[in-house]
Amino acid sequence: MKKSNFVALILGVIGGVFFALGMCMALLPEWGMRTQGIICGVVGLVVLFATVVIWRKMEGKAPVQLSGKTVGSILLGVFGALLLGVGMSLCMVFSKMMIGIIIGVTGIVVLLMLIPLTKGLN
Repeated sequence: MKKSNFVALILGVIGGVFFALGMCMALLPEWGMRTQGIICGVVGLVVLFATVVIWRKMEGKAPVQLSGKTVGSILLGVFGALLLGVGMSLCMVFSKMMIGIIIGVTGIVVLLMLIPLTKGLN
């Protein structure tokens, strides 16, 4: 494993854990840690964004250029992840199985659309 990939792996795990824990802290009222959760989540996001910059620098690649395709891909990924999360929440929290499964599978399909959008079809 290359050094740059190992560094990206470690920073990605740290950022992901901070972000996930922060979201749990902020969104679970039983924990009563909304402010601390928001701070923890923001720290996680900063680490994740720094991971991309550090990895690209170590690989000798140019910084990410924001184009219409890049922004569209990001928005499509966020939309797909939100659909998947809403579907899971409907199934697990609100016991709305059918609509939750339909929305969750729709989110998976939207996320799968990212592959041909970013890589293209041959």
